[in-house]
Amino acid sequence: MISNVFAGLTGAVVDDRGVRHLGNPLGEQRALASGSAVAPLGDRSVLAIEGEDRLSWLDSLTSQALADLAPGMSTELLVLDPHGHVEHAASVIDDGETTWLIVDRDDAEGLLSWLRKMRFRLRVDPRDADEEYAVVGGTSAAIRDVVAAAPSGTSLVWTDPWPGITAGGYGYALVEPHPGAQRDWAEAIITRDDERAIAAAADAGDVALAGLVAVDALRVAAWRPRWSAEVDERVLPHELDWLRTAVHLSKGCYRGQETVAKVHNLGHPPRRVVALQLDGSDSVLPPRGAAVFAGDDAVGEITSAALHFEDGPIALAVLRRSTPVDAELTVDTDDGRITAAQEVIVPPEAGATANVPRLTRLSRRAAAK
Repeated sequence: MISNVFAGLTGAVVDDRGVRHLGNPLGEQRALASGSAVAPLGDRSVLAIEGEDRLSWLDSLTSQALADLAPGMSTELLVLDPHGHVEHAASVIDDGETTWLIVDRDDAEGLLSWLRKMRFRLRVDPRDADEEYAVVGGTSAAIRDVVAAAPSGTSLVWTDPWPGITAGGYGYALVEPHPGAQRDWAEAIITRDDERAIAAAADAGDVALAGLVAVDALRVAAWRPRWSAEVDERVLPHELDWLRTAVHLSKGCYRGQETVAKVHNLGHPPRRVVALQLDGSDSVLPPRGAAVFAGDDAVGEITSAALHFEDGPIALAVLRRSTPVDAELTVDTDDGRITAAQEVIVPPEAGATANVPRLTRLSRRAAAK
């Protein structure tokens, strides 16, 4: 359900995914990062799973250990195919009676359909909760303020574990400091009445809002993977450094586990995500799927690109593992090819037995200092 309650706000640019921006995407990034604004997340959907068996059931189906998930604890899960490729992803929080999943809108119908097919005789009831609930994001403090002021008094707040390494997880990125280390991000599941109250407060000047363009720029700068951007039909969680927060490597059996274990313990992921600092005009960013070249050879493609308020034009891309870490890269844009400085996230040697030296963070901010 795409809400139009924000469409009438001054400066709001709204499309079928929600509020793109409110006239100043760079300023909205600053406000969002500082905690002085919140973002309506119209590109998210909410699924609710009730029933006594819900957590043990999800534990058996997905990459995450959920059987003992305590009420109020935040985590995330992946649904993999039998070969370990990512099919679905969700942020997870349980309130003691219901497990709530925040998912990318384009993935919601497919994930819900799959979950319903997997119920068998268990006491679980997954449903679409979009008619009742919306999602708003921001720093933890900003979201606490939203929750405190909400007419419904909602307390469903998911705190992003990225880029920490959660129980059973494993991190491949060896850059210090990790660019997501200072990222403070939480998402609240609010009622539709709460959503209307936020829109009214924003219209009255009592609440500052940011759009999805700002949200995504902060995500890309933190190297945070997302289903609607970084996932294609053959991506493995290892390739996106997603083992750190979405996979428990020592939990019980689930679909795709054998591939996850083999790639991590005995091999290397066939592709690897990298961060790119893009040259060229700030106003021209490569689209998702744009080819990345090393010389004349296409070695990968862009998954996300953004104009960051401090780092300038940046992107995430997935490359062939064999692409040298010091390769001079270029990227296709509507204005022709531009150069791109590569920063390693998942090293070519990634795996449990890898011995890769830690690297100093490469960034325009660091260079400026």
